[in-house]
Amino acid sequence: MVTPREARPTLRFVDEYCELYADLFPEVRSFKAFKYLPIGMILELKRKTLPAIAKAVGLDHEQGLHNVLTESPWSVSRLRQRRLNLILELTQKQAVTL
Repeated sequence: MVTPREARPTLRFVDEYCELYADLFPEVRSFKAFKYLPIGMILELKRKTLPAIAKAVGLDHEQGLHNVLTESPWSVSRLRQRRLNLILELTQKQAVTL
């Protein structure tokens, strides 16, 4: 069996956060592209479009970002459920105000 490639490191806190979801992405390229999306959300960009995010993180084009959202075999509902479970786990003993 071939050992899967590792996704290239980005920002440490983004890598640590995204690593919690790594098993939801069966393809390394999908996980790698997924990691750029939170970076794009926290960057100060005039418009948070895929081309703008791709340019800001040093990608040649936005195709990989587009593919992770439209073609990649991962489940939005599984990711959402994982995120909610993590939030519940972290806030279990704290009052939450919305």
